Amino acid sequence: MDSRNQAPQKSSSFSSATTNKASREVDRNLSLGALRHGDHDRRSGAGATWEQIKEEGEEEEEDGSGDPGVSALSGEIDAFIHHGGVSIPETTLVKFADAVELQIAQSEKARDKWAADGNGELLLAAIARVAALAKNPEASTKYTSGARRVTTVMHHAMAFLENEFHGLLEPKAKDTCKLARRPPSFEQGGHEADRCVLQAPDTGVANTTAETTPPYPPETVDRLRSIADAMVGAGYVTECTQMFLVARRSAFEMSLLGLGYEKASIDDVVRMTWEALETEMATWIKAFRHSINVGFSTEHDLCSRVFAGRHASVGRAVFADLARCVMVNMLNFTEAVAMTKRSAEKLFKVLDMYEAIRDASPVIDAFLSASAEDEPAADSHRNALTDLKAEIAAAHSRIGESAASIFCELESSIRADAGRQPVPGGAVHPLTRYVMNYLKYTCEFNSTLEQVFRQHRRRDDDGGNPFAAQLTDVMELLNTNLEGKSRLYKDPALSNIFLMNNGRYMLQKIRGSPETNAMLGETWARKQSTNLRQYHKNYQRETWNRVLTLLRDDGVLTVKGHVQKPLVKERFKQFNSAMDDIHKTQGAWVVSDEQLQSELRVSIAAVVVPAYRSFLGRFAQSFSAGRQSEKYVKLSGEDLEGIIDDLFDGNPSSMSRRR
Repeated sequence: MDSRNQAPQKSSSFSSATTNKASREVDRNLSLGALRHGDHDRRSGAGATWEQIKEEGEEEEEDGSGDPGVSALSGEIDAFIHHGGVSIPETTLVKFADAVELQIAQSEKARDKWAADGNGELLLAAIARVAALAKNPEASTKYTSGARRVTTVMHHAMAFLENEFHGLLEPKAKDTCKLARRPPSFEQGGHEADRCVLQAPDTGVANTTAETTPPYPPETVDRLRSIADAMVGAGYVTECTQMFLVARRSAFEMSLLGLGYEKASIDDVVRMTWEALETEMATWIKAFRHSINVGFSTEHDLCSRVFAGRHASVGRAVFADLARCVMVNMLNFTEAVAMTKRSAEKLFKVLDMYEAIRDASPVIDAFLSASAEDEPAADSHRNALTDLKAEIAAAHSRIGESAASIFCELESSIRADAGRQPVPGGAVHPLTRYVMNYLKYTCEFNSTLEQVFRQHRRRDDDGGNPFAAQLTDVMELLNTNLEGKSRLYKDPALSNIFLMNNGRYMLQKIRGSPETNAMLGETWARKQSTNLRQYHKNYQRETWNRVLTLLRDDGVLTVKGHVQKPLVKERFKQFNSAMDDIHKTQGAWVVSDEQLQSELRVSIAAVVVPAYRSFLGRFAQSFSAGRQSEKYVKLSGEDLEGIIDDLFDGNPSSMSRRR
């Protein structure tokens, strides 16, 4: 059956669904590749004659492949374009232009434009010939009327290709990612829109574990490549690349919107509450990492596929422009964050941003390296990527400076905390809890903060870790602050309990965090333990030395073997009063650390109880049994142990109530 009588079928990659030997031969002769200098010679043989070339065109017409007018004239047109000195009638130019325009008109009316004649590649080949004629100086000088007609058809053809290129780039309704309606950028609450992501093919440039889908099916990419090849070859590189750039930038922004990210102005960011800003920062980090690790790889691959072969440099330039456009908008957010009021709670999200930006630089370096290998000569797209790398480095520096300043604000906060009200019971001060918990989480970023302080807070640290040195400064400052607060207590014993509580809390927090412990080191821990032992000794001296003095026979209670009963009575009265006072006051004091509480009670009992039992054994028989004994000897050894066990649990009591 004659192929011209068959109904056109849908094609993919501009190829007919059914082809025969004749159509394949036409496709080889009329493909865009035939317009490259020297290609025609290789197929027709060196020194091909005009008659041979013309016979090829006539054979194609007899085969019935494609439009007969275009096919019959293509051989003459190719000879004119590629063989200097070959002349053709001006009417041939006009007829060829008319035939191509008719072919375009038929394609414009068809549902599947690229299957109108059974083979879209034939139409592109014809359009490429028109473009070559329009640029041919001999045609423009020898055939004025024909050249004008060719130029008119070329403009029509380029408009047609622009429409087709744009239509292929725009997502179809069924393929459009249906994004969940996102609340305004600054609203709170968890929300996760359906993700519309870009593919991250294995380009060797960036690795990602994200599940992605291709932005276009393979047949669409093939069509885009063919149209781009025709448009760029015709000199319409600006129109082609701008359409591609606008479409892909829009698609990129839609994918980020699917991740919940929306652009916000610097003024909006600066005015945000911390709760709103924290949400925006988390969303930005997710979107930024997606862009670097997924989006860029996808777009790089797509650009290299659409602008392939001799137009590869165009694709690299498009990718570089796209990457820079996307990143400039995203990096504006980092500048806005750096301008917000610095406060301690922002540190961790700022460090997350710092790490995300830091990790982006090697990815851009990889694209730059790949570009240098493909095309060593410097060009505009490499300059764009170099500019982008510089902008990322600047954003990294701004965020790093902000992180360093935020951490240093902690020192200012400690210095400014000069409260005049002591914590009841000598308990752990809220400042101590806040600082130590803050440092615990801060030290989880220890390697990052080391980078930050090495870059932004240079100090004479003998080549050591500048963040560790900064951390030591904070601990010394906190200790100094707490020593000042301890003087708010009128009772020196309670001052030492306060210092013990806070010092023990600090030590436990440090030892409970491997990162913090590694940063401060054993030297600091040993110094802190020494301080704690000193506070303990000071407390015992202030409270119990006076009690032990009452239980000591210093040569006054017995004279020449005789007990001085009035003095013994007074000693018992003083001891009972002292223990009642200690029980009542120190029972209200707080030692929340169970181990420290136990250590204090055991150390007190180990000294006081044996001394009291000895005193009781020597002088209790001085009193007659009955009321006199009960009046002065109010505590047994077991009672004294019970009083000591009641200390430091925050429950004030008196000896009489206990009994």
